[in-house]
Amino acid sequence: MTATETAHAVDPERGTLAKAADENFPVAPFFLPRAWRTDLMAVYGFARLVDDIGDGDLAPGGADARLLGVPEDRADDRLLMLDAFEEDLRRVFAGTPRHPLLRRLVPTVRRRALTPEPFLGLIAANRQDQLVARYETYDDLLAYCELSANPVGRLVLAVTGTSTPERIRRSDEICTALQIVEHLQDVAEDLGRDRVYLPAEDMKRFHVQESDLAAPSANASVRALIAYEAARARDLLNEGAPLVGSVHGRLRLLLAGFVAGGRAALNAIAAADHDVLPGPPRSGKVHLLREAGVVLRGEG
Repeated sequence: MTATETAHAVDPERGTLAKAADENFPVAPFFLPRAWRTDLMAVYGFARLVDDIGDGDLAPGGADARLLGVPEDRADDRLLMLDAFEEDLRRVFAGTPRHPLLRRLVPTVRRRALTPEPFLGLIAANRQDQLVARYETYDDLLAYCELSANPVGRLVLAVTGTSTPERIRRSDEICTALQIVEHLQDVAEDLGRDRVYLPAEDMKRFHVQESDLAAPSANASVRALIAYEAARARDLLNEGAPLVGSVHGRLRLLLAGFVAGGRAALNAIAAADHDVLPGPPRSGKVHLLREAGVVLRGEG
């Protein structure tokens, strides 16, 4: 076991929350009010754990399975674990959850009057990952993002008390874009999990075979496909960017960071000539800060 896995086996709550430091975007940055940070970390704990269940990335030892009431010899049954996790989520809204990360979520749900729907969406996305490994059309992928990404933005707006129908629409555009960007960065990793998030109709259009995605580096067809999907993601980010100007203060900084992070990642993909197969292209902090300044000034 690694040190992180050992810590998780001893304290699943702390081990999961510690993963926040490795995320692409700041989960609860220091400049936010303490109450927001507390509630955003509670939401993060839920989202991180459900993704770890869906990806089979739980720490060895079966601690999470025991907490959810799943027999240790069935801890590798992801659908069973997701079902148990959903049962425990429902106790957040009526009862006492078993898992400490869900107990942490209880006061947040009560303070912010959160509803079960966005949490259930994230569980449904991970359940879908066990059953659907390919997406035929772009619309199919967008429907998946509606479950896997958009609930996160909606929860951020709910926690900060800034939800309106227009902001939710803009937030959905940003979150879907960020999910697509992540898929573009992780093409090789996803293929290793037998998942392909590039729409099959687009792969056919650009004459890309799955075997092309398993190569050490991308050929011209793969690069053209990645460039096409990256342009779609950038358009979505641009459509959602007015969300930043609709809020004020420290929340505006947070949301600008999300948009800037997506744009910086897309710029890094372009700088790699859209060859994402050797590993995820990453942008540096200077580039990220420069993009954040552009977003805050409303210049892009």
